[in-house]
Amino acid sequence: MTTRTFTVADVMTRKVVAVRPGAEFKEIVAAMERWQVTAVPVVDEEERVVGVVSEGDLLLKEEFHDHRPGLLEQRDRLDATAKAGSRRAGELMTSPPVTVGPGASLPRAARLMATHRVKRLPVVDARGVVKGVVSRSDLLKVFLRPDADLAAEVRDEVVGRLFSASGDRVDVQVDAGVVTLSGRIRDSALVPLAARTALAVEGVVDVRCALVTGAGERAEAERSAS
Repeated sequence: MTTRTFTVADVMTRKVVAVRPGAEFKEIVAAMERWQVTAVPVVDEEERVVGVVSEGDLLLKEEFHDHRPGLLEQRDRLDATAKAGSRRAGELMTSPPVTVGPGASLPRAARLMATHRVKRLPVVDARGVVKGVVSRSDLLKVFLRPDADLAAEVRDEVVGRLFSASGDRVDVQVDAGVVTLSGRIRDSALVPLAARTALAVEGVVDVRCALVTGAGERAEAERSAS
């Protein structure tokens, strides 16, 4: 049993602000300011992503602006001090870049961001050619799905598949992304599966089950998205 899986391609920004390795420092800052982004991919002549320049990379120049690092600091922060003295994207960028494919799931993209502590990921095809950019805010777009759409998907993909054969009548209500399942069912063992499957629907915030078994017992299950 599966519900529709949203991928990076569904939420990514397709208009990409990128720079070449030879882009000058001020040119990069101006591009970030103009397009209101915190990082830009660096692409070669074939539009393949070779690195990423972030605000953090650029701020190293300000950090060391009036501070000459000693030998120990240079040794301990070799990459940082080198970037502080650089002025072109090819020298400033973080490489190899952390990228994601357009077919990747949203949880995978979120895990990559968390693991590598980045706010944006270039989206590339199998050849490494940039196709878009996905940000933290993009990953949250699924939670803007209308309650009516969520309810329809839960009815079709969860209730329809789990309970239709047995003739159980299960009501689905969605309020602010929270799904409530209620009604009378024959098999209480289906409650955890129903809750888990409903929670897997992209955009669902939480699931509450208030189902009554054939014996008249209330079967409750609550699962938090957090």
